[in-house]
Amino acid sequence: MELRKYERLNEQVNICSLPNGLVIYVIPKKGYFKSAAVFAANYGGSDMRFRLAGEWHDTPAGVAHFLEHKMFDMEGGGNALTLLSANGASPNAFTSSGMTAYHFESTENFEDNLRILLKFVSRPYFTEDSVAKEQGIIGQEIRMTEDDPEFAVYQNLMKSLYAENPIRVSVAGTVESIAKITAKTLYYCHEAFYNPSNMVLCVAGDIDPARVEAIAREILPPEKRETAERDYGQKEKPRPASGLSDVKMEVAVPLFMAGVKLDVPDRGQERQRRELLMDFAMNLLLGKSSPLYARLYADGLINNTFSGGSTFFPGGAAAVFGGESRDPSAVCAAVIEEAASFASNSLRTELFQRLKKAALGDEIRSFNSLYGMCVRQAAGHFAGFDPFGSMEQIAGFTMEDVSEAVLGSLRPENLAISIVRPVKGES
Repeated sequence: MELRKYERLNEQVNICSLPNGLVIYVIPKKGYFKSAAVFAANYGGSDMRFRLAGEWHDTPAGVAHFLEHKMFDMEGGGNALTLLSANGASPNAFTSSGMTAYHFESTENFEDNLRILLKFVSRPYFTEDSVAKEQGIIGQEIRMTEDDPEFAVYQNLMKSLYAENPIRVSVAGTVESIAKITAKTLYYCHEAFYNPSNMVLCVAGDIDPARVEAIAREILPPEKRETAERDYGQKEKPRPASGLSDVKMEVAVPLFMAGVKLDVPDRGQERQRRELLMDFAMNLLLGKSSPLYARLYADGLINNTFSGGSTFFPGGAAAVFGGESRDPSAVCAAVIEEAASFASNSLRTELFQRLKKAALGDEIRSFNSLYGMCVRQAAGHFAGFDPFGSMEQIAGFTMEDVSEAVLGSLRPENLAISIVRPVKGES
């Protein structure tokens, strides 16, 4: 195994690649009683259109999320969640726009739990009856989510920003789209994306890296298979697809989210840098320590739900901000005006230095979670960057970098706004 050391973080990572294409990361934490494992596929809600064996395929929205739910079923009627829990593990899974991850934490029986994890994720078992039953369960989840104002305000913003990128569609899909999913659909998508060369195994704890590698070789198929090519639509124009989404739901006060598209690389260390930089820039511009936040709060235009940052997903990225406000348009206008004068405000230099130290401290603390470290490692692997390099990225930020990020992005012509207003009251 290759050993990478990170002096600033006092961490190290063991890395190896198997003949089947699987990359394994083991983060040793000597003396820890708890261990964590994440087995992830480079496959998420945005991967609806792909090419395999020279043929393009279009799948219904929500397949990746549906597949995550069904992967815990085991032949013979068993359930991997139950099995792992009975063996002393705390298991779960999640699906994002670009990744599906299965994970557990445990203080005992780590090797046995790892075997269970690798087996059920790599050996699917579906029937048409079980798929039909799951359609009803996930359909209920979708209906509940669609009634959630916070989900609606975000999803409507993505639809306003993007004309083609599949981020427009919920990771879970719709009741209509999941009705088209069959056992055959799930088996084919598992074959396309759940192959070792399209996956990563990340482990953290007081674990022998050689044992992790040996177990992976024992359980997983030895051959390397073709990786599917994805299509996220044509390159998007800088301006939003539509400027405004304005709907009414059961909320007490208006809820809004505004954002602009970011032109960033799909992969690599520069993508990581841009994500970290944009989060830092938004915090400096409108975070709770900023002059803008203080003014808006004093004027009663925002409350403590207001925040901003960046969101990155396959084929795109956006800088976003929002929260509850009696006048979302006034808040958006103030943010755009503040962004225009960002570079000329000399008062921000002191705040920049203070927030930079805070960001470095937050980054160090983020590596305290074994599970969090594994998820970050998996996401970085799929995006082509080293998550342990974040400290160097942040340490290298200058005020000029931040000003360029703000001035280059937050322009009025690039802004889209999503608002959820109360059912009762004025528009």
